[in-house]
Amino acid sequence: MPTTIAACLFLLVAVPLLLFAQVPQHKPKPPHPIQLDANITFQRDAASGELHIVEPGPTLIEPREKGAARAFRVRVNLVPVNCNVFATDGTSVTGLARSNFRIFEGGVEQRIAYFDAGNEPASVAAVIDASPSVLPEADAMLQATKSLAGILAPRDEVSIVEFSAHSYVLLPFSRDRDLLENAIARVDVKALFGDTGGSNIYETVYLAAQRLFRGRTGRTAILLFTDGEDSGLGLSLDRPTGGAPNETTPRLAFDDVTRALAIDGIEVFAVSTQNRPRVMTDKWLTAHQDSTFLTEATREKGIPAYTLFLAELIRRAGGGLYFLRETQSGRDAFARIAGNIRTEYTLGFYPSGEGAARPGWHSLRVEVTNPDAAETLRVANRSAYYVSAAASR
Repeated sequence: MPTTIAACLFLLVAVPLLLFAQVPQHKPKPPHPIQLDANITFQRDAASGELHIVEPGPTLIEPREKGAARAFRVRVNLVPVNCNVFATDGTSVTGLARSNFRIFEGGVEQRIAYFDAGNEPASVAAVIDASPSVLPEADAMLQATKSLAGILAPRDEVSIVEFSAHSYVLLPFSRDRDLLENAIARVDVKALFGDTGGSNIYETVYLAAQRLFRGRTGRTAILLFTDGEDSGLGLSLDRPTGGAPNETTPRLAFDDVTRALAIDGIEVFAVSTQNRPRVMTDKWLTAHQDSTFLTEATREKGIPAYTLFLAELIRRAGGGLYFLRETQSGRDAFARIAGNIRTEYTLGFYPSGEGAARPGWHSLRVEVTNPDAAETLRVANRSAYYVSAAASR
């Protein structure tokens, strides 16, 4: 009798376990794509010239996931400046202290009120060009994007956006790496061949900054995969902002894109599928950090306009420009980018001095002193920040 009871108890426990084991365990599915540019209209402030979008529906902002690390929150007039420090061999320099940095606005040194050495989580949006012109590099781009799950820190939140003539959010910000991998698998360049009308690179970056990042704090970055050939703004070196704004039907311009990034301190790390122009070395880019690339002098060097606009976007917003064909794989480029994000320093200051709260652009310069005086360090940061007219009121 005891043997029979024991056998029955075993069956009661074992059979449900066996049945459960046979049920396939499906990975969570990402949400349905959201068209980022659906029913978007623009409004331009006649007094300030600033462009705003009229939201067509609910916000795309998702609350931070439960358990996500707390990002720093400060008074609105504190200006955050992310920067990377490199040794002469290009490797990131870590372990520096607040005392190693000096920050200047318009040539006036500012007191560093906030300092973080890469401890805060990051919000990173992978914005992927899915237009027909990038088809030859599509597999390399997607393989590189898939490496995000293993390269970024687990606490970093990631979003996936693809675009051609229109832009789509495949995954709002999330720390779920299974959702991330599934969203990346849904990126399909061929599927967007029917999405005719061109490649709206800068409109997608602008809408991501305005709609996807709104309200997020801490380190924020866009990882942009593209060939740089935008068909939306009508950019050329003769018309560096694109089409002239018209108050009857306001139109997005290049300056609106860089302004939106600068207001919220969103960096751009771009991976171009084009060849790197020979003159455009990292050293050359750093040497021109304080002046625009959109000049006759750069035109004469034979640099394609679409690459110059990518470089100018990054010069103003901060981040970095990489070239897919230089690396063994796109993953190599992403590994460098993720490493830069992890080793960034964030400095914060409250602007002081004459004109500190004036609406418009304010130039920035960061200097770093090397504890080891035997080597000169290179610092990379955005060249300016922007104070909106609304924020200054």
